[in-house]
Amino acid sequence: MASCATSSPAIPRHLAIIMDGNGRWAERRHRPRIVGHRAGARAVNLCIDFCILKGIQALTLFAFSSENWGRPEGEVGALMKLFMNALEREVDELDRRDVRIRFIGERERFSPAIVARMQAAELQTAANDGLQLSIAASYGGRWDITQAARALAADVAAGRLRVEDIDEDALTRRLTLADLPPPDLFIRTGGEMRISNFLLWHLAYTELWFTEALWPELDAATLQGALDHYASRERRFGLTGAQLAPLQESTE
Repeated sequence: MASCATSSPAIPRHLAIIMDGNGRWAERRHRPRIVGHRAGARAVNLCIDFCILKGIQALTLFAFSSENWGRPEGEVGALMKLFMNALEREVDELDRRDVRIRFIGERERFSPAIVARMQAAELQTAANDGLQLSIAASYGGRWDITQAARALAADVAAGRLRVEDIDEDALTRRLTLADLPPPDLFIRTGGEMRISNFLLWHLAYTELWFTEALWPELDAATLQGALDHYASRERRFGLTGAQLAPLQESTE
């Protein structure tokens, strides 16, 4: 991946977040659900600020899932308008702060105007090597694995790859975010305790952290609580603590 600020072992290199609870936040205040989504956009900016401050290298946000297209037409339309406005309003500032933006998901399901804005944002920030900000929009983890499998099948059919050479690394290289380290820490707001078809392959050994706080309620203290949890964990990746000790000592 591109060079980024070095983070300490207690700081995740890659943070992945499901931003849940916008609609419920609005409903509890007897407001339209879109008001919650607008409030959630402010929480995104707070999260980006926090990651830059802490030296987190990559941030992946689940903004809109493949399944979200099934929501009421009015809500989807309002979300698309909010998405477009955010692209027009925020990209210059993110570019100034050396943030690289990318979008992962089935972008052909978006309108041509939104796709054009996505491409423009990616092009404008492509050379930035600060925070690597990935927005999962019209994204599903099963879709991601399926499109990687299709790419492998195409390579085999074209004679560029032998079947016996297909392994985990070959599939990983064809997934979205292949150039980033897997997420070290996953956060979900809103009280639900599931990963909802988000980065299914990538989260195999990710530390999971859930909070009852709704996404618009996000603050720096909540994020710091997640980092404190992460720092307290012993990440063994299938090994024992005794096996890890010499490896940890060799890096000190």
